[in-house]
Amino acid sequence: MERENPYKVIPAEVTEVIDESPTIKTFHLKPEKPIPFKTGQFIEFSVPGIGEAPFTPSSSHYVVDEMDVTIMKVGFVTEHIHRVKPGDIVGLRGPFGSCYPLEKFKGKDVLIMGGGVGMAPTRSLFLTLLHDIDQYNSVTFLAGARTPEDMIYKYQIEEWRKHEKVKVLRSVDSVPEGQSWDEEVCLVTKLLEKIDIKPDGNPVVVCGPPIMMKFATMDLLKYGYSPEDIYLSMEKKMYCGIGQCRHCVMGKYFVCKDGPVFTYEMIKNEENIWE
Repeated sequence: MERENPYKVIPAEVTEVIDESPTIKTFHLKPEKPIPFKTGQFIEFSVPGIGEAPFTPSSSHYVVDEMDVTIMKVGFVTEHIHRVKPGDIVGLRGPFGSCYPLEKFKGKDVLIMGGGVGMAPTRSLFLTLLHDIDQYNSVTFLAGARTPEDMIYKYQIEEWRKHEKVKVLRSVDSVPEGQSWDEEVCLVTKLLEKIDIKPDGNPVVVCGPPIMMKFATMDLLKYGYSPEDIYLSMEKKMYCGIGQCRHCVMGKYFVCKDGPVFTYEMIKNEENIWE
């Protein structure tokens, strides 16, 4: 069987651009051909003549003929991505990497913690779980941002909260003058104090800035979650997507090939995992 060329780029039309925050946009894409993926995996997003970078889709994996990708402007490539507009053609390749093991989540109380643009892969997971919500006991989504202005997916929250088995709590670190907010003001990890914690054999998924993931993991262990039930999306430092450039080496692992989804049990003894 001929192996798919991992460098092959699939053209995709940008059909909509949503300004999520001052630094984050969601790009709604229509690929030239369907791109099946499993939630947690990532793709390489390229702007012709500029370059590419890896991102986890933020849409459900049940949708293969379209794709949402939520991207923060943090450097050269992402700055150019933020300049694309509806009608432009970009490139996608992949998917690559590991996914969330949904078969292990069935019948469980699933807890999701997303911070900042780390809500992108957790949104993909959340929407995928919603598709089969009857297969899960409950889904709790804890979302955090620095300020109300930085909170993404604002326009979908109320719709998500209509689901009987779903609970969504949001928090911001602070509320600057001139911004309004009527939910929690605290670190997203503090939201753990406001839910019914059910750690015994139940999975929890964490994605966000490294410092948030570190403290969330430490708190979850204190609450009784097992290292093998804590799933971390370790997307930092990925570049080529196929284990050639070595940008993403983390101890004995290549994040792009062995991850980006890891259990804490897998990586807890590796050095500098939070850097």
